[in-house]
Amino acid sequence: MKEFSVPMALVDYIPVILFLLATGLLIKDLQEKMNRPAFLLFAGGTGLVTAAGLLKATYKLLYALNVGDFAWMSAQFFSNQAFGFLLAGVGLMMHVLKKERTYAFLPTMALVGIMVVGLGAMDAGLCFLANRLKKRNALVCFIVSFFLSLAMGYLSTKNFDKAFMNWIAQLVNLCGQFLLYLGCRILHKAGLKEL
Repeated sequence: MKEFSVPMALVDYIPVILFLLATGLLIKDLQEKMNRPAFLLFAGGTGLVTAAGLLKATYKLLYALNVGDFAWMSAQFFSNQAFGFLLAGVGLMMHVLKKERTYAFLPTMALVGIMVVGLGAMDAGLCFLANRLKKRNALVCFIVSFFLSLAMGYLSTKNFDKAFMNWIAQLVNLCGQFLLYLGCRILHKAGLKEL
């Protein structure tokens, strides 16, 4: 029996919304500067990550409300998030490094590695942009956000049937996504669109 409550499920939406707001700012600021393949990879990847998070949060809410146990909504999360971060990271790195093509590599047995590489590439690209805009506070936000996301990977190996593990994971995720949003907000205000 999973110990999901309605407040827990509602809190689970907050990091998803923060991620959506952060990547929405990036898309708004970078869409005219990125070549089409890089933009499509970035936008598609961040959209996949957002959808994965929304489905997982909705799963918890439906379970807490005793509507049903729609296990597929939870099961899809890890693989969709991993591939989403990979696509977003490759897209952003293509923009930062001005590469015109990318090579598809999707080893199915390395979801954790893919997510770390994709998230690392995305955060590295954001750190590069923060450094170019001389916004050290944004750089720190992105670095700490990355390590909190790595902590989420560790936490995902734990048993989430108990409420306290869900609350710990949600707090870590909330902090990580808030720092991502804050860093993107700083870049936006610093003139990322004009960079």
